[in-house]
Amino acid sequence: MNDYPRFDLPISPPTRVTGWAGNSATLGAGLELPVFYPATGEQISVLAEDDAASVDQAVKAARHAFDKGPWPGLPTADRIAVLERCGQIIRENADELARLECVATGLLLRELRERHMARAAYNFRFFADFISQRAGERYDQTPGYLTTVAREPVGVAALIAPWNAPVALATMKISAALAFGNTCVLKPSEQTPLALARLVALLQEVLPEGVLNLVNGRGPVTGAALVAHPDVDLISFTGGTETGRSIMSAAGQRLVPCTMELGGKSANIIFASADYERALDGALLGIFSNNGQQCLAGSRILVERPIFDDFVGRFIERAQRIRVGDPTLSETELGPLASHSHMMRVLNFVETARADGGSLLTGGARRDDLGEGYFVTPTAVSVPSNTARTAQDEIFGPFATFLPFDTTDEAAAIANDTQFGLVSYVWSDHLPTVMTMTEQLRSGIVWVNTPMMRELRAPFGGYKNSGVGREGGAACEAFYTEEKTVTLPKTPPPLRRLGETGG
Repeated sequence: MNDYPRFDLPISPPTRVTGWAGNSATLGAGLELPVFYPATGEQISVLAEDDAASVDQAVKAARHAFDKGPWPGLPTADRIAVLERCGQIIRENADELARLECVATGLLLRELRERHMARAAYNFRFFADFISQRAGERYDQTPGYLTTVAREPVGVAALIAPWNAPVALATMKISAALAFGNTCVLKPSEQTPLALARLVALLQEVLPEGVLNLVNGRGPVTGAALVAHPDVDLISFTGGTETGRSIMSAAGQRLVPCTMELGGKSANIIFASADYERALDGALLGIFSNNGQQCLAGSRILVERPIFDDFVGRFIERAQRIRVGDPTLSETELGPLASHSHMMRVLNFVETARADGGSLLTGGARRDDLGEGYFVTPTAVSVPSNTARTAQDEIFGPFATFLPFDTTDEAAAIANDTQFGLVSYVWSDHLPTVMTMTEQLRSGIVWVNTPMMRELRAPFGGYKNSGVGREGGAACEAFYTEEKTVTLPKTPPPLRRLGETGG
C-alpha cells in the first residue's frame, strides 16, 4: 500500500450546486455533473446543470429587472453604495470564498486569499470610483444648436467566466456590467462552480431582485442556450479561442455585441542587457504562477544567445526546487492542475516537443508520489524553432518552451510569429532596446521588466486570435453602455414650409 500524503479539504463544500433566477428561484433540474478536488481526484460535489428552460427563466428574470426594476435608473450615488457594499461582502467572506475556490480549482489557498479575493473586492471598488467621475459630453459648435451625448445601459449581459481564476475574473465582468446599469446572467465553468455560486448567493443580499442571476452547466448545453437567447443584449466571455469563435458566430446571427478575452502564447523576452536575477525571477513567475494555468503566461521564453545556456541552466535549477503539493499549505509553490484530462493534455506535449526535434530540459511527469491528485513537475523544453507546436499551441500549464535569438529584430519576429497576441514581456535595462520592442510587438499588453501587473483603468485585451474588444475602465464603459445623441435648437430654427402654396 502506497503511503501517500494526506490532502484534507480546507472546507466542506455544498453537496449540490444550483443556479439562481431572481433572488429566490432555484434552478438546475438537469443532468448532475461531478465536481472534483484536484489535489486528491475525489468527487466532492455535484453541479445541477441548467437546460434551455432554466436558462430562459434566468434570462427572463434579468430582462424583467432591467425593463421594470429600479437598477438601470438608480441614481449614481445609490449604485455606488451598492457596489461598495458588494466589495465589502467579498472582503468579509474572503476566507470562505478562497477555500471554496481552492477545492474546485487546486489553486494555492494563500494566493487566493491574498490576491484573488482582494482583486475581486477591488473590482467593485474600482467601478464604484469610476462611475463617480463620469463626465458628460456637450457640443455647441453648430450655430443655434446644442448637442449632448448620454450613455445608457445596454440591457441583459451574459457573462461567461473561465475555470482558471473564477472569482477574480468573473467579478471584473459583474462589477462593470452592474456599474453601468445592466442586469446579468453569469455562467461559471462547470468544473469550478463552488465559489461563484456562494458569491452570487451573498450578493443577493444587497442587489435588487433579478439583477444578478446564475446558470450552471457545460458550454454546448447551458452556454449555447444562454448566448442564443433572444433577450440577451451583450456577451462577455473569457476562455478558449475555439469556444470564443462559436460564441461570436451565434451572437452574430442577432448582431449581439461581444467582448472576447481568449487564448495566448506569450513571449517572455530576456535580453543580455536585463537585470539577470530579476529576469530569472520574472520568467519563473510568468510560467509557474497560478499553477501555470493562465492566458497571460510567458510560456515562450526567448533568451538572447550570449546568456542562453547559463539562463536556461539557472531556470532549470530553480524549477527543480519548486515545492509541488498541498494547495492549502503556505509553503507550497505549485498546486495540482484543474482536472485529470487537462493534466494528461499538458503531459502529452512532452512527446509533441520531441517529435518536433526538441528536448526535455526538466519535468514532464506526473507526481505519482502525491497520490491520485493532478500534480505534475514543473516542465521546460527546448525546441529548434518557433514552428514547433509547443511554441505555437496554448498548453495552459506549468510548461515552458525555450528559444534563443540573436538580434532585437529576430526577437520581435519570433514573438509576433503566432496566432495570438495577448501579452508580451520584455526584460532589458537598455532603453533603446525597450522602446524598439514595445513598438514592434503585436500584442495588446507589453510588460517591461515586470511580471503580470493589471492597471484597471487601462484597456486589457489582445490582438489577433487573443480576443475582440477590451476590458478596463473606459473600455468597459464603451461596451456596457449605449451612446445616445440628443440635439436641440437653442431657439426655434427657421423651417422650410413644404407644400404651403400648392402645385
